[in-house]
Amino acid sequence: MLTDAIGKLHMPVAAADARIVSLVPSLTELVYALGLDAQLIGRTGFCVHPAPHIKRVPKVGGTKTVNLDKIRRLAPTHVLVNIDENEKPTVEQIAEFVPNIVVTHPCRVRDNLALYQLLGQTFSVTAAAQQLCTQFEEAWQQLPQGHNQKTVLYCIWREPWMTVGTDTYLADMLSLINWQVWQPSSDSVLPRYPVFDWQDPRLAEVELVLLSTEPYRFNASHVAELQAQIGKPVLLVDGEMLSWFGSRAIAGLGYLRQLALAA
Repeated sequence: MLTDAIGKLHMPVAAADARIVSLVPSLTELVYALGLDAQLIGRTGFCVHPAPHIKRVPKVGGTKTVNLDKIRRLAPTHVLVNIDENEKPTVEQIAEFVPNIVVTHPCRVRDNLALYQLLGQTFSVTAAAQQLCTQFEEAWQQLPQGHNQKTVLYCIWREPWMTVGTDTYLADMLSLINWQVWQPSSDSVLPRYPVFDWQDPRLAEVELVLLSTEPYRFNASHVAELQAQIGKPVLLVDGEMLSWFGSRAIAGLGYLRQLALAA
């Protein structure tokens, strides 16, 4: 038995007895990877993987706009949440009528191993969880070693422009190929997702700008526009591959490897 991100111990249940609502897209995908698709009875509108199988599962709102009545009617035994993606007051309200709230908060890429084991043991699918752990380790071993250090600006939003802090899962992911995320200040109390200004003279440190496909939907036209404005290399990257934890992290490590070799 393992504890979740807030230290709560979850007792194992037989998979057939579980009724799961996932309020996190990456956890929804992980539920399927663990073979628990029959137990998934609710998801958010942002939970779109794995398509097309996910379409059969009822929606209960968004990650931050949860419909409590819909969850109540589904009568789940477990609700899967994440500290960054779901609002604490909403989760506390759900806890009033759902017996088991599984709280997750992977901050480092290798935290995925504990996440697989947590859900694997909670829902009695330990063999499937161990298989994911093995696949993760194999992908980890394929990462390039001794890659040249590069300072990158990872953009997740515009108007205002926002980047990621050094204490985020994304920053840890990029550090695996020795890419260090640029920060708009050396202040140690910066928010995890700071706003920045393109006029900041410290941007001279940036060697590569990465535009993520999520949460803002940057595309090729944004790359061309920005590159003309700033005169620096700009690359469009798959935000799901780099920022999603869970089973997607395994493919994400492979994507990161290809990114390092190509950049």
